[in-house]
Amino acid sequence: MLWRTIRSMEVMVHSSSFLLPKLHQPAKTPANNYNLVVLNQHLPRFMPRLWAQAKLRICADGGANRIFDEMSQMTSYEDDESTRNRYIPEIIEGDMDSIRPEVKRFYSCQGTKISDKSHNQETTDLHKCISSIRDRTPNHEKSNLCVLVTGALGGRFDHEAANINVLHVFSDMRIVLLSDDCLIQLLPKTHQHEIYIESSLEGPHCGLFPIGAPSTSTTTTGLKWNLSDAKMKFGSMISTSNIVDSEKVTVQSDADLLWTISLRNLT
Repeated sequence: MLWRTIRSMEVMVHSSSFLLPKLHQPAKTPANNYNLVVLNQHLPRFMPRLWAQAKLRICADGGANRIFDEMSQMTSYEDDESTRNRYIPEIIEGDMDSIRPEVKRFYSCQGTKISDKSHNQETTDLHKCISSIRDRTPNHEKSNLCVLVTGALGGRFDHEAANINVLHVFSDMRIVLLSDDCLIQLLPKTHQHEIYIESSLEGPHCGLFPIGAPSTSTTTTGLKWNLSDAKMKFGSMISTSNIVDSEKVTVQSDADLLWTISLRNLT
């Protein structure tokens, strides 16, 4: 993540270059510290790319079952055992009500740290993982921290809503929720935003939604239907089914916004 000051407000720069193969990263890509959180939903087809980008991989409880069962389907050049030995998360964290006993034993024997938070039933497993990442990241590294989350979209809507709520709770952190079809991230009102579009990977469909409070003034550039000092709230107008019309989208708002963009058929 990059910042620079323009007219007394910092600009936050966003890019989905983490979806590119590691060898094809553009030279301008910021040196982000990527952490990966795997939730208990089907893995996206580009999971090996995310794994390769991440410096820390955390499975949220049953997310470990997904790595154990599904990674071999994405790496057909290896047998199941070789794949399982290759993809070992550093941490498994959560209330441990979903992880299968044999999966827990396997990763524990491989050196994975098992962080049992079953005593805490007030927060979701994703909330626990994000809190853990925030607490373990040194202050001087937090400006470059970006948390990629798989399995946060799809499945039960109450789970999706809770995962989106985590974006708002940790609005001072850059967190990206990913599925095969789209990504979602929060654009905090404390910054202007420049979003660089990787057109081979994402778009053209996108949307902007206020979260936490209505927006009385949102302005964009780079979209087919730009907003100009627009008011947005649920029950009235929100920006949905918009189209990216430029390599750079800019957003400025007096409210926290959710940015979502479709993903192309990545393999």
